[in-house]
Amino acid sequence: MDQNNGRRVVLFPLPIQGCINPMFQMAKILHSKGFSITVIHTRFNAPKASSHPLFTFLEIQDGLSETDIRTDDNTWLFTLLNRRCEASFRECLTKLLGSSDSETGEKKQMISCLIHDSGWTFTGSVAESLKLPRLVLNVYTVSYFRSHFALPKLRREVNLLSQDSDQDDVVQEFPPLRKKDLVRLLKEKREYLEPYLNMILESTKSSSGIIFVMSCEELDQDSLPKAREEFKVPIFAIGPSHSKFPASSSSLFTQDETCIPWLDKQEDRSVIYVSFGSLASMTGPELIEIACGLRNSGQPFLLVVRVGSVKGTEWIEAIPEELMAKVNEKGKIVKWAPQQEVLKHRAIGGFLTHNGMNSVVESICEGVPMICLPCFWDQFLYARLVSDVWRVGLHLEHRIERNEIESAIRRLLFGSEGEAIRERMTLLKDKVERSVEENGSAYRSLESLIDHISSF
Repeated sequence: MDQNNGRRVVLFPLPIQGCINPMFQMAKILHSKGFSITVIHTRFNAPKASSHPLFTFLEIQDGLSETDIRTDDNTWLFTLLNRRCEASFRECLTKLLGSSDSETGEKKQMISCLIHDSGWTFTGSVAESLKLPRLVLNVYTVSYFRSHFALPKLRREVNLLSQDSDQDDVVQEFPPLRKKDLVRLLKEKREYLEPYLNMILESTKSSSGIIFVMSCEELDQDSLPKAREEFKVPIFAIGPSHSKFPASSSSLFTQDETCIPWLDKQEDRSVIYVSFGSLASMTGPELIEIACGLRNSGQPFLLVVRVGSVKGTEWIEAIPEELMAKVNEKGKIVKWAPQQEVLKHRAIGGFLTHNGMNSVVESICEGVPMICLPCFWDQFLYARLVSDVWRVGLHLEHRIERNEIESAIRRLLFGSEGEAIRERMTLLKDKVERSVEENGSAYRSLESLIDHISSF
């Protein structure tokens, strides 16, 4: 760690796992560069302060009820959070800026800036009123973030798209999404989508800069110049930092550490790891199809089934006893796994994933080819990047069927097709690794970000 530079940065993550991990990786990077860190967070999905003893944590009221947090509509949940957190956030930040050290009475360290998740839209007016520079941390790829503002317009046309016979055609306004992906992406009722996206766009354009923690020139080469032209604020594509700053300490779930000893007993590149992230859900019949496909492949597998993720059941009760006995012969089912440790294990041969960007980037960083089964939102685009653009995985084309899953596993692990995928993945992994090394594109972008923050 660099010597403390006398400056403090305030971070404000959106309270979902896929946004908390990148924010804490950002915090660890800044702390390693000499900045002190204060994290303002909601009571809902509060991070574990004990896992980060070098950071200061301040909790604010979020006003969410039990009914609110059970909603399946994330756009509505984020809209509620923005409505109900503004007053408590303003009070907290105002007090922080004006506070003195309780022991010495001296002024605390200079606060350089606020870094908040792009999903917080009220922060612009608060920071401006307090004359505090503000950076937006973005957990999407540059390509998705640029294109997703077209979703309200595309949503109005989705009925026409669903009747289109050319469902495999690429959506011109949103490549490399295909029309059938867009229909699925927009099928959920999201009446708050357009106003929420408009607020995100306005908040981002009025910021002092955008940090893309999941992107680097090697992954977003075509989109970065266009984004700089469109947003007209400094953009920092600092790339994945997973190898240097693991996300496990910021997990909201208890990780089953028995995964690693189990993997130690398996052969190299033989295990299929299966996880659908912190938000996705499935039906009982879908879980059975996945379990059967894994079992029928004949390969050992590690299956993560989050508590409450199977509709109508608490955990894996939907799997019949006879099938469970067969599953246990080759597989292991856990409620949550230390994903980065799992993916870097020598036994992992493939990753059946929902294609959340954290998972995609972690898989690339460890050189693990993927089988794509996206569930919602940005995952549809990342699945196409994996299967159609980078060509480092196979796409199930939204078919949760045992025969399709078994076939995809065999294609990925055996034969010339799987070998070609692994070769391309190795090349992509190497490119991304070079980007974060000294003089790489992400390394240079991070150095520019540190200079930018230090200039405030």
